[in-house]
Amino acid sequence: VRACQGCYDAALAYGTPFISGKDSLNNEYNIGHKRISIPSTLLISAMAVIDNVEKVVSSDVKASGNPVFCLGNTFDELGGSVYHKVKKSKSANMPKVNFKAALRLFTALSRAIKKGYVAACHDCSEGGIAVALSEMAFAGGLGMQIDLAGLKHKIPKNKLRDDLLLFSESNSRFIVEVKRERLKEFERELTGNPCSRIGTVSSDEELVINGSKGRTIIKAGIGRLKEAWQKPLRW
Repeated sequence: VRACQGCYDAALAYGTPFISGKDSLNNEYNIGHKRISIPSTLLISAMAVIDNVEKVVSSDVKASGNPVFCLGNTFDELGGSVYHKVKKSKSANMPKVNFKAALRLFTALSRAIKKGYVAACHDCSEGGIAVALSEMAFAGGLGMQIDLAGLKHKIPKNKLRDDLLLFSESNSRFIVEVKRERLKEFERELTGNPCSRIGTVSSDEELVINGSKGRTIIKAGIGRLKEAWQKPLRW
């Protein structure tokens, strides 16, 4: 019920009606002797008009040397996250949405995409920044050099941890690869919005992430990351 209320609030705030939807409360099926039960799920259908399909931006990184940005603020919001599910831990800090700030960011990012400044863009959802970066890297067959010291966040200094920055599921955030020759125009377009330059696309097929104190905390080949992503899809 609360999820439906949240969808209602978002639809009004963004002016985006849902064209259809359903609730799946009892989906079960068998594969051999194994029964699979799908959790209760709210499904929503929505669509948008694309004025020029040639300006659609995909999530795979495109070129070594292009700068990488994180748009939106990161908060201490691990409540209900995939990270806590894996760690078997809990937090009361659930992600919250600032509709006004989000819409302002969405509008600026949309303008930057239409003007051709953006090479790749991916939302931060399940798994937070760490998973979004991984998916962009292995999808494009390129690596990334990332520095969390450059990430804008709203976490008190005494509570700052790299796992919060990496796996918080704060809403309304994007990882963006910017065309290096359009860097200044992109930054100008995003003026007034939380916009952090956090790294660069590389050609070495590794995702390397330095923590907030400068120490390398993740160094993984994109093949390993892709395998971790695909493995749960196999029977």
